[in-house]
Amino acid sequence: MTPEFTVGPLRRTYDEITERLKATPNGSDREAVKRDIIGLFKTVDQAITDLGALKEDIRVLVDAYKEMAQHESGDQAPTFTGAVPVVHDHLGASTYVEKGWSLISLGDHAGAMQALKKALELAPDNVQAQSQLGWAQMLHGDYDDALGTFQQVLMKEPANSLARINVGYICLKKRIFGEAIEHLSKAIRLDNDRKATLYAHYYLGLVYFEREMYEDAQTFFEKTLALGPNLIEAYYELGHATWAADDHDGARETWAKGVKANKLSAWGKRCQEALDAIDRGEAPTR
Repeated sequence: MTPEFTVGPLRRTYDEITERLKATPNGSDREAVKRDIIGLFKTVDQAITDLGALKEDIRVLVDAYKEMAQHESGDQAPTFTGAVPVVHDHLGASTYVEKGWSLISLGDHAGAMQALKKALELAPDNVQAQSQLGWAQMLHGDYDDALGTFQQVLMKEPANSLARINVGYICLKKRIFGEAIEHLSKAIRLDNDRKATLYAHYYLGLVYFEREMYEDAQTFFEKTLALGPNLIEAYYELGHATWAADDHDGARETWAKGVKANKLSAWGKRCQEALDAIDRGEAPTR
């Protein structure tokens, strides 16, 4: 589907009315042109409303796709949320920042990177564009590029906790555990962004799980759930940490809580899969 599919007929009606108007019609013809102009305006106005509603419905499809993909991959990257950015225009940079934000939200990370790099060409010191570029690079799997981008953000804004937990997540993925602990612990100490504090606890749980320090992992996952009971992946990971610590009854109880909290979510389904494995007499796998 191309823009021509939607706009083409309306544009042709516009061109037709333009030609009729140039012909300097008489009184009755002029009234007919007036009615057609008003009719075209109303049609376009309604189309904008309908397309806006359809656009929001498409976002629902995107979220459903992300849920499905997350269930299959077990992706643990922080969810990209927030209000549409308000940017003071700098030679047109705001247009590209807003486009980048929309494309990240829709899952088009490559397209977002292209838009945000253009924004930074126009406004090299725009921290918002730089931060969003880091998100896009991280979600695209370009961890080295994302790490460099977020480090530039932190040089300008050391208290940017979201950038800091993203650095922590990237270090976790790259198994640079010491640096991950440093950044995530700093985000917790700053405690200036609720989402960042939540994910800092969660990622520290993952770090200690990878280091086979299961009791420490349990502690951080439990703190995560105290801060954000709706972060269902914390139930899933807490269950595995509890299982690894040889508390199998506790693990079963934790996964059951995850299913109860949201059985339809990707992580709720993974909790159910762990319970099903136990029921079959198998050890649950991550």
